[in-house]
Amino acid sequence: MGVFTKQKRNKVMGQLGLLVLLLSMGTARAQQDPQFTQYMYNTMSVNPAFAGSNGHLTALLMHRSQWVGINGAPNTQILAVDTPLENKLGVGGILAHDALGPSSEFFVDGNVSYTIQLDSTNRKLSFGMKLGGRIFNVDFSKGLTEDADVAFQNNIKGKFFPTIGAGVYYQTKNGFLGFAVPNFFSQKHYDGQEQEIAAERLHYYFIGGKKVDITPDVKLKPAFFVKWVPGAPIIADFSVNALLKETFTFGLAYRWDDSFSTLLGMQINSNLSAGYAYDLTSSNLASYTGGSHELFLRYEFKTSKKQLEPPTF
Repeated sequence: MGVFTKQKRNKVMGQLGLLVLLLSMGTARAQQDPQFTQYMYNTMSVNPAFAGSNGHLTALLMHRSQWVGINGAPNTQILAVDTPLENKLGVGGILAHDALGPSSEFFVDGNVSYTIQLDSTNRKLSFGMKLGGRIFNVDFSKGLTEDADVAFQNNIKGKFFPTIGAGVYYQTKNGFLGFAVPNFFSQKHYDGQEQEIAAERLHYYFIGGKKVDITPDVKLKPAFFVKWVPGAPIIADFSVNALLKETFTFGLAYRWDDSFSTLLGMQINSNLSAGYAYDLTSSNLASYTGGSHELFLRYEFKTSKKQLEPPTF
């Protein structure tokens, strides 16, 4: 018998971790698109009709490390910038990077919205469109297959896929509802369960939330985000955030049959806010991971008038 070196042991353990991840994704509500627990701060990525809805230029940075401790687990970063324009228009751009196992994707999207003022009580209906694309890479030498003839024959490098999506977003002073299809094209993606390239199905996104004033210093915002992909289990997120004295945010969330989450946030000043979320995995992956971590930093370029208003919640 050969010597079982530390290097080989680490390699085997890494492959074992990746195997657990890939095989579990079929039952752990795996997503084809990147997912975020703090979706309420990342609404434009969910629905292009949200572009410009904050009423001023806004920039958001977000990072997510999913299923920490498992080699090849999803890892995502996003930069989103949006602003309103004249004539009821809003525009925004998104840069994102998402890695899973041997695959990586780089997204570039432009969003435009048009808003109709329904009445004098701030009821609005917005229509949005997303145009962009993604660069798709798969290196099977980073996967489980060690046979060189198999590992490299189907590699993909720098494959470009166009993206066209659309959404509708309804908002009032204290609530919102949205529906979107992030991409009408059926394209390729990496299927972690089968360890192969597969066709991506249409996604349907539903999002909503409401602000409830408990006291002058305490406000609650229950929210939901539902992803539906035909032929796959529904992914549903439910959350409740509490805003204290317009400064501190505390929240709890639940992703159906997948995880429980704690959310923390702070309005550092009238322009800058930051937040953190921790997901405690409740699926079959719980024995292999320490959970998921998510961070965001948002800067709002408010006018002098906007700075006197309470922060967006």
